[in-house]
Amino acid sequence: MGLYDKYFLAPFINCACGTKPITYQRKKVVPLAEGRVLEVGMGSALNLPYYDRNKVEFIWGLEPSADMREKARPNIDKSGLEVKLIDLPGEEIPLDDNSVDSILLTYTLCTIPDWHSALEQMRRVLKPEGRLIFTEHGNAPDASVEKWQQRINPVWKKLAGGCNLNRPIPDLITQSGFNIVDLESRYLPSTPKLFAYNYWGVAQIA
Repeated sequence: MGLYDKYFLAPFINCACGTKPITYQRKKVVPLAEGRVLEVGMGSALNLPYYDRNKVEFIWGLEPSADMREKARPNIDKSGLEVKLIDLPGEEIPLDDNSVDSILLTYTLCTIPDWHSALEQMRRVLKPEGRLIFTEHGNAPDASVEKWQQRINPVWKKLAGGCNLNRPIPDLITQSGFNIVDLESRYLPSTPKLFAYNYWGVAQIA
């Protein structure tokens, strides 16, 4: 990991992903997870306080960044939850077919380079009756905002560790063999509009 990634990017991402509006979104979706959970893009384990301990059996935390895994360990230790960190990207999920009850995605699809392969892997490991639970930022519905997202995305992606501002999150999910059974969206408050449009909900295997 380079100096930029270690001393700027990882702390920046950790801070940005812990803002009050983002935390509010986490509180909405994380408690929906149950059984054997795969959290893709665990980061520094900011979601752990919001899991329903009475519903969760075990958590696999997929996180390719060594620095983020290092930041996650203290949060895992104090959570009291059983978590196993996996140091692989979303495109490589080392779990058996139909072995996961819930998959949790929180601000992850924006960054995965091959989102289609990653979602296909998620569909493979998810049980037929399982649920994909997500909250993600993505392309805005307003033409003026979306235009600027398109303009600055190439530069932003380089500065922000591969984060894309303009991915059409519901389309990515449905194009990968899922049906979205619950979906909400809105601009988050106190957040610049370029980064603020959020989608959250639940999907199941089509």
